[in-house]
Amino acid sequence: MTPPATYPAAHRDEQADELHGRTVADPYRWLEDADAPATHDWSRAQDDLYAAYRATQVAPGSPFATPTLTARLRDLLGAGFVGAPAWRGERRFFSRRAGDQEHAVVVVVEPTPADEAGPRAGGVAEVERVLVDPMVLDPAGTTTLDAWQPSKEGTLLAYQTSTGGTEESVLRVLDVATGEVVDGPIDRARYSPVAWLPGGEAFFYVRRLAPELLPDDERQYHRRVWLHRVGTPAEQDVEVFGAGLDLTNYYGVSVSRDGRWLVVSASAGTAPRNDVWIADLSASPVDAPAFVQVAVGLDAQSGVWVGRDGRLYVHTDLDAPRGRLAVTDPTTPGVEHWRTLVAQDETAVLEDVAFTDAGGDETTPQLLLASWRRHAVSEITVHDPASGERLAGEAGRVPLPGLGSVSGLVTRPDGGPDVWFSYTDHTTVPAVHRFDATTREVTLWAAAPGAVADLPDVRVRQVATTSPDGTVVRAFVVARADLLDDEGRPTSPRPTILYGYGGFQISLDPAYSASTLAWVEAGGVYVVANLRGGGEEGEDWHRAGMREHKQNVFDDFHAVADALVAEGWTTPAQLACWGGSNGGLLVGAALTQRPELFAAVVCSAPLLDMVRYQRFGLGVTWTEEYGDADDPVELGWLLGYSPYHRVVEGTAYPATLFTVFEGDTRVDPLHARKLAAALQHATTAPVEGAPVLLRRETGVGHGGRALSRTIALSVEQLQFVARQTGLVAADELVPDALVGAEAR
Repeated sequence: MTPPATYPAAHRDEQADELHGRTVADPYRWLEDADAPATHDWSRAQDDLYAAYRATQVAPGSPFATPTLTARLRDLLGAGFVGAPAWRGERRFFSRRAGDQEHAVVVVVEPTPADEAGPRAGGVAEVERVLVDPMVLDPAGTTTLDAWQPSKEGTLLAYQTSTGGTEESVLRVLDVATGEVVDGPIDRARYSPVAWLPGGEAFFYVRRLAPELLPDDERQYHRRVWLHRVGTPAEQDVEVFGAGLDLTNYYGVSVSRDGRWLVVSASAGTAPRNDVWIADLSASPVDAPAFVQVAVGLDAQSGVWVGRDGRLYVHTDLDAPRGRLAVTDPTTPGVEHWRTLVAQDETAVLEDVAFTDAGGDETTPQLLLASWRRHAVSEITVHDPASGERLAGEAGRVPLPGLGSVSGLVTRPDGGPDVWFSYTDHTTVPAVHRFDATTREVTLWAAAPGAVADLPDVRVRQVATTSPDGTVVRAFVVARADLLDDEGRPTSPRPTILYGYGGFQISLDPAYSASTLAWVEAGGVYVVANLRGGGEEGEDWHRAGMREHKQNVFDDFHAVADALVAEGWTTPAQLACWGGSNGGLLVGAALTQRPELFAAVVCSAPLLDMVRYQRFGLGVTWTEEYGDADDPVELGWLLGYSPYHRVVEGTAYPATLFTVFEGDTRVDPLHARKLAAALQHATTAPVEGAPVLLRRETGVGHGGRALSRTIALSVEQLQFVARQTGLVAADELVPDALVGAEAR
């Protein structure tokens, strides 16, 4: 590093709270106020410190030189992305990003008008148009497309955008034929589903109450389900559901294809349970639906819909933590009427289902497809739709391209034999495949629009180890083939990144990653751990890593790290851990509980002060996952691992890079500020050798971002880890002034 080689001054207050008989010190409480002059000064000093670190650059010729790594990441992302189709009659809608596009766009493909192209050979001539392009809306690239939903006829498209990373979605409606906006903007539509009624004249959606009706600290909550008529002011929308329920509720809403059935679900924050109601719109006014309970007050999650055959299907973990499919009549929707159609698998998690039929008026299902996740690897099985029994032999499975991940099973709303799904793995760019129920064949439907040249020759292994309580924990290990022996084991320890998440029932499944491949290509090893708290093994697996059991997640992570060292993949001097959001909490716990185990830590958009987390951002919606600090027992759980409160003076902490985003409205950057200050004060490791750094970025938030910003962030994170784990040698570092202008 070049000067300054000391950390910015950060005064320590005597602030302490008496919480349920416990004295809880909080010396950096002042850093919670982002607008305070002292916080501004401290943050600018952190910017200077990080700039000083960056002033020593990786020399040209290294794969981690900034221009080289930037170009390689662009190459690896060059294929872009294409999503599965959403069919509406002869029109289909999908998302796509070409390799050089900053954001994905919404595309519609439709038959070519006969008067433009003459007779269409076989009726297949088509034309495509881009309907929504965030870069057209905002050339600066700070606007993101959050969601979109075509009307049932495909004549209108509802879409939601937000700016600056805030995720504060604004809803608009455009005419698909002309591309003109015909409705909106409607604000306060963050995380809002849109459920169109037939005819396209109205839809149900979710919107927060007006802020002037609420206390300041509740304006992020109080959602309601509304009926909106296209072309009318949002102020005239009719509230149809949500009054009197939990203020933190998130709502799901859907309308059956025929427009008869309205389904609404509600979950308090991110609780692993929901309530579901159904209303018959043919028997009650559309602006005053009469709701009947489907599953209310149960400790379970259920996804409910009415199929083309008129039956009510329920995908639930009630009495089946790995999931099952049940069926009933929508006129008798209660649990007592459910009949299990596809039973729970003992080792796989039911992810999704789809039915095929003859199409049109022939609505009787002919096949039932089910997608599963078995130890984080996807498979698709085929069943009799009446009995639920799996078909025998090869007829009972859909062949997949490899050991990877399937997302979505998509059918036409008007039926037919086809099912579309996306597939990816660690070395395969996501692509859309089609299963034809008539021929039982799987074909490539849509590849990504670009190509990736010269993918590295890598090998992927799934390994297993044992956590301290005896639980088997699995991880994917990705390494360059020439660094492994004939049995797929390392020939020598290598710089290694260990990545994890472990929360909110989110599964880390095999997926294509440019950052992973760039790291592995340069000689590193990349490991993805499947920890408790995630969804890899079902709801029991999730609950074994939440609330009072959260320490299990960290124990699992440490067990994987210890196994990587014991089995010769790496050493503590070469091992980095990496995580973001809830994964930032994970690595924050890792660096404060096992600082000797890691050489470097990348902690992105993290949650770190677990005593005050629920006071900021969307924190109050996560108490079902972590616990409530206002409860004396649950405060004890949180203090047991809260990284900010686990810092011990006189400890040699690993090099740590915090990356935060000033537009983040989910996890406030105050968490990283406070832990960075605490670590800088406490660590005995020299700033020159194991720095604690804070990288700030404006104009972006917790979620989506432009491609160039994604690449720039990844470059700096990978360079940091490479430098701190030895994948970049000391003699490859030179002062920025010596790096030629072209190289920069």
